[in-house]
Amino acid sequence: MTARGRVFQIGTMVKAVRTLALTMLAASAWLSSVRADDGMPRAADPNGLVVAMDWQGPQSLPRRFRNHCSYDSYSGRSYCSDHCGFDYQFYYCSRSSFGCCRVGLGYCDWSGVLRCHP
Repeated sequence: MTARGRVFQIGTMVKAVRTLALTMLAASAWLSSVRADDGMPRAADPNGLVVAMDWQGPQSLPRRFRNHCSYDSYSGRSYCSDHCGFDYQFYYCSRSSFGCCRVGLGYCDWSGVLRCHP
């Protein structure tokens, strides 16, 4: 192979690497623009209220349960206790399933029932 042939091969490889790098950059930019909770599983109340299953901020709770709200410095999110006590968070899954769990450890299962991690 001649020197000119090697230069052509190297030039082609550089173009291929640049194209791959730009493709990866575009894909990562597109993926980072999607909200983190778009794919979060959700439970639905029969009345049409949709509730996030992992963390519930004050705005996702019905008004009557939005009291004794506080800020969790560990996770950087707000939560409401609704008379549950210190270090507990109030979770609302449906009309028939709501209650208190330790902060950040409650969730609504696929059936819309409140569960607390041990």
